[in-house]
Amino acid sequence: MRTQAEKARMFRALHERSGIFIMPNPWDAGTAKLLASLGFEALATTSLGCASSHGRIDGTRSLSREELLANCREIASATELPVSADLENGYADDPEEAAAIIRLAAEAGVVGGSIEDATGDATRPIYDFDLAVERVAAAVRVARALPFPFTFTARAENYLHGRPDLDDTIKRLQAFAAAGADVLYAPGLRDLDTIRRVVAAVPRPVNVLVGWVDPEITVPHLADAGVKRISVGGALSRLAYAVVRDAAIALRDAGSFRWVRDILPSKDLKTIFRP
Repeated sequence: MRTQAEKARMFRALHERSGIFIMPNPWDAGTAKLLASLGFEALATTSLGCASSHGRIDGTRSLSREELLANCREIASATELPVSADLENGYADDPEEAAAIIRLAAEAGVVGGSIEDATGDATRPIYDFDLAVERVAAAVRVARALPFPFTFTARAENYLHGRPDLDDTIKRLQAFAAAGADVLYAPGLRDLDTIRRVVAAVPRPVNVLVGWVDPEITVPHLADAGVKRISVGGALSRLAYAVVRDAAIALRDAGSFRWVRDILPSKDLKTIFRP
């Protein structure tokens, strides 16, 4: 088994080499092992996928901190791949209290993680600029104190919360980079022109979220735009639920079992899950 330090160095190297890489998002040990078996080089957790598996609506703090960390531990221990974690907003407004989740996530086995600038309060959905930067700086301090190179991602959430302000988003990402963030992430960007402007404006690798991006955009398009990393968030989880829903409707309404032709053979599952 690879050590956590080895996984951390592997993950950092993916960001330092040339070209783009894809980091899909499992939501449990089974999907982590499935994605690892397909040749991906890193994985990331998804708060939406985890919340859905608990029968809950995704949102800041829809999961308890303990539930989120347990999911990190489950996924990180399921494969030899490096895992980065969606750590919500750190479960606190105060910078030092929020930053503590970096240490706890590292103890759970992940080698990277993101903290967002969303408050979870619909009346003020995004932290004020100065506080958002202080929160990133605090998270960076905790990450740098770890005994391995933890890759910290800072997220600017404007576009997910009804604030499609590109200038403010870029300003925040630039400040997050200056505060020491290793990777920058503005989920909710849809078009290539906007993505190019973000990549050109910031000095750190940029993560782009599939699920919000125009589905006509491809990996080569994003690579050409200068994107370093692609994640899918809860998109694969939502696809899985859609497939189950449609098969169940066919069973209920048409008495059809045709969907059985598309199921994964049990022998393949045995191969994927073999210890």
